[in-house]
Amino acid sequence: MAVLAACAVVPQCPAEVELARLFSDHMVLQRDLPIHLWGMADPGEQIHAQLQDASADAVADDLGRWSVYLPSRQAGGPFEVVVRGRNEVRLQDVMIGDIWVASGQSNMEFGMKTVANAEAELRKAGEYDIRIVNVGHAYSEFPLANLKAGASWAKADANNLLNFSAVAYLFARRIEDSQHVPVGIIESSWGGTPAEAWTSMRALTATPELAPVFAAWARILDGRTEEELRFTQSQKNAAAGQKPVPAPRDLNAWHPAYLFNAMIAPLTPLPIKGVLWYQGEANTAEWNYAYYAPLFRAMIEDWRAQWKQGDFPFLFVQIANVKASSPTNKWAEIREAQMQTLTLKNTGMAVTADIGEAANVHPRNKQDVADRLSRAARKVAYGEEIEPSGPIYRNSIIAGDQVRIWFEHGEGLLLKDANASSFELAGADKVFHAATASIENGTLILRSSDVPHPVQARYAWLDNPRCSLYNGAGLPASPFRTR
Repeated sequence: MAVLAACAVVPQCPAEVELARLFSDHMVLQRDLPIHLWGMADPGEQIHAQLQDASADAVADDLGRWSVYLPSRQAGGPFEVVVRGRNEVRLQDVMIGDIWVASGQSNMEFGMKTVANAEAELRKAGEYDIRIVNVGHAYSEFPLANLKAGASWAKADANNLLNFSAVAYLFARRIEDSQHVPVGIIESSWGGTPAEAWTSMRALTATPELAPVFAAWARILDGRTEEELRFTQSQKNAAAGQKPVPAPRDLNAWHPAYLFNAMIAPLTPLPIKGVLWYQGEANTAEWNYAYYAPLFRAMIEDWRAQWKQGDFPFLFVQIANVKASSPTNKWAEIREAQMQTLTLKNTGMAVTADIGEAANVHPRNKQDVADRLSRAARKVAYGEEIEPSGPIYRNSIIAGDQVRIWFEHGEGLLLKDANASSFELAGADKVFHAATASIENGTLILRSSDVPHPVQARYAWLDNPRCSLYNGAGLPASPFRTR
């Protein structure tokens, strides 16, 4: 107690050298890139870091921040990382491999304990050297230099995986199978959150097309006044036996940039292999679906700029089929916005409109999702000669009563049901009718007796479509519409 009292009186008490909260035993460091270590100490403190025969020195700046880079290494381990200042910090059981950041909303959060065939999948955990960490829910008004709470890495055993992202873990398993390197997954996700919450304020304000983000946010805040009054009144009425209305939801997780600030910004100094993204459902709302295309693009470009690693692989899941409570085709529009993002370099998309559950926004089949993401990774991130995607709409021509459509990734184009109602044509009146489909010389031909002079075609343009168009690799085509 005497020591504590002395420190309280004398502000010059020395601080222990610390690593950023993202570092812990059992973690993975990114192979083939300089190894970055950083943290806090006393201003001016001499820092020495070592990993096997490699070492580096630094001096903490006037705010106590320090940062060192060690030479890149090939995959391997386990290793010990040692950082010395006035005290010593040791990280044990550290592997060198590939780190993927897994982010998004509830389908990324969806844990292994709930996945299809969970018991059998968890039994396989001991066969892999996968390390996992969950940064936890947090928000901030400004970008944080450090996570709000410590992040404890762990081996991906059956117990540690129960509440960990099923998609991310199953993806890691497939990557370890194909690349034979340790894989680390940093999960940073929060259910029910929109993409604008995961994008920095700098990016949101630098993109003129995203001005509606703030108009929509203003409408939400304006509506909050009545929500608060209604809740307060219901509490009073509850005393008279009336059922109270639910308390207004915490808006911090929806606030533009707040999740980026607390859950992404502190990760950006760490070299990574790439990002996995599973989100979009929250942006099907009336107030924010229309600007998803420029928003998603801006978010990807923003994260890449923040990490300062160039165009690292950014792989995402196109939202699945679902029977919306009031069908509006907003889900189809979000899928289109996601597909448009493939024009960015080193992106890949897993189509899932054929494997969702109509009555469940959280489908339990995460194995096929992970498999499709891993195929994209093997092509985009690892350069394998593998088909990474199902057919993606490229262009079309109208000839008489038919529309001919070409696709990227359309080799072996096939139909599982040529008369599926998910194929549609519209004339100048813009009224869509069911169309029949056929394959001719690797292209899709659509016709409809109800539309003798077609102007526009579309496929699977529903919240809950029937999917019937695939390529030779067995991967489904992305829903699309011609313009």
